[in-house]
Amino acid sequence: MLLTLDNQSTALRVRRYTSTELWIEDQCVRESCILGMGQLRTGWTVSGIASLDRAQLEPLLELRPRIVLIGQSGPPAHPPSGLRREMEALGVALECMELGAACRTYNLLSQEGREVVAGLILAR
Repeated sequence: MLLTLDNQSTALRVRRYTSTELWIEDQCVRESCILGMGQLRTGWTVSGIASLDRAQLEPLLELRPRIVLIGQSGPPAHPPSGLRREMEALGVALECMELGAACRTYNLLSQEGREVVAGLILAR
C-alpha cells in the first residue's frame, strides 16, 4: 500500500509498508523500529504486542510522547494487563493495533503536530 501526505510538516512519514518492510520517506527498513519526533530508530528488539513490557517501551518514552502507537502484522493482539494503566499514569496514551492501521494513524497524528511515537513490529 502506498501512503502519501502533501503538506509542509517535517515529520517523517511511512510511505509504504508490508509485513516485513517499511518505507519511511525514501529509506527501506526491514527490522522493527521506533518512529517519531523527527527520528527513526532501528533495531528495536521486541517480539510482539502480547509480550511488551515497560523496559521495551523505554526507548519510545525517551522521546517524551503523549501518544504511543504499537503496530504489528497479523491478528489483533493486546498488551499485557496493566501496561496501558501504567502508561496512563505517566500521562501517555498507549494504543496497540495492526501494522497498517498504526502506520496510517501515525502519519495522520504526526502531520497534525501531535506528540506521537510509533513502535512498528515487523514479521521476521
